[in-house]
Amino acid sequence: MRVLVVEDDLHLAGSLTALLASSGYAVDCVHDGPSAEALVRAEAFDLVVLDLNLPQMDGLAVLRAMRARGNAAAVMILTARGAAEERVRGLDLGADDYMAKPFDVREFEARVRSLLRRQAGLRSAVVTLGALTLDLTNRQFSLEGQVVDLPPRERALLEVLVMRAGKVVAKEAIVQSLTSLDDMLSDNAIEQYVSRLRRRLQPHGIGLRTVRGIGYLLEKAT
Repeated sequence: MRVLVVEDDLHLAGSLTALLASSGYAVDCVHDGPSAEALVRAEAFDLVVLDLNLPQMDGLAVLRAMRARGNAAAVMILTARGAAEERVRGLDLGADDYMAKPFDVREFEARVRSLLRRQAGLRSAVVTLGALTLDLTNRQFSLEGQVVDLPPRERALLEVLVMRAGKVVAKEAIVQSLTSLDDMLSDNAIEQYVSRLRRRLQPHGIGLRTVRGIGYLLEKAT
């Protein structure tokens, strides 16, 4: 899953980026409104963590421009401007959540998980596909009730596929979800990850099909 952090406090921005990256998210970070507005125009994000007091362009203006273009990425406003009228303005403009600084890191992480779950159209924190289970609370997979330890990139790829199980996921969407601007992910690398996951899942009745020229489909094997 891909997250954009928009925060002009460099220390906080670095801390949030490191925190989210350590949880396995692909994270980009910018520090002013115009950079944020340009990036959300050019790239696809699952979640935008948006400060309001930004140089050159207010965070609410960034949000307004996003929603005017039909950008449906989840938006969490994270700001020191915690007055009720500010929260109402942000929510009315299309924000999905609002946290006032200072904040509890554990609550922030929980809200991120909740927003990403809602973004994927999931009501429950536990997603099951046959013998495969994903617990989004700790982002942990299990097969036949046994915890599966996966390398970070394979885990991130499987998470994307599980959250869209039964649907073909385009390669381009996979690259967008798994990489930040500083990362590279080739088609060959994706094929290798898919091949490893397929070998692991197939004995448990989970199929991972390649749909040529389009992407991949995760489903219960027939």
